Amino acid sequence: MIIPYTDLNEETLNNLIEQFVLREGTEYGAEDVSLPEKVLQVKQQLKSREAVIVYSELHESVNILPAAQFSDKS
Repeated sequence: MIIPYTDLNEETLNNLIEQFVLREGTEYGAEDVSLPEKVLQVKQQLKSREAVIVYSELHESVNILPAAQFSDKS
């Protein structure tokens, strides 16, 4: 199930994004990107609908996924 990012309060959204960024260990190239910058980038992807917040009832978990890779069948 997709959870609209606008349904979360700002603190919860930031904590979710921080947890996602730290868990993913994404490579950002030769330059180091700060945690606040990474959070901002993910937040922009949520706003532009490039990414979505997904809740899995089966796994009782929340994740952020690329919108193109997700179909709302949960």
